[in-house]
Amino acid sequence: MFTMKPEIDKEKCDGCGLCVGVCHENGIMIVNKTVVTINDVECDWCGICEAVCPNDAIRCPLIIVFV
Repeated sequence: MFTMKPEIDKEKCDGCGLCVGVCHENGIMIVNKTVVTINDVECDWCGICEAVCPNDAIRCPLIIVFV
C-alpha cells in the first residue's frame, strides 16, 4: 500500500465517474462534479483510474529512489 494519493487536476475533471467505477479500493468519489480522493482509504497505486480517464485529469506519478 502507498500513503500517496493520485493527483487530480480539477480543471480537467468533468466528473464523468469512470475512475470511480474502476477503483477496487473505493478510494475516490465524485464531489461537486469533480473526483476527490478519500483520505482514510489506502491507494494500492494500480493506475487504472489514470488509464480510464478520458481527460487526463488523474496522474499516479511514482518516484523511483535508488538505494
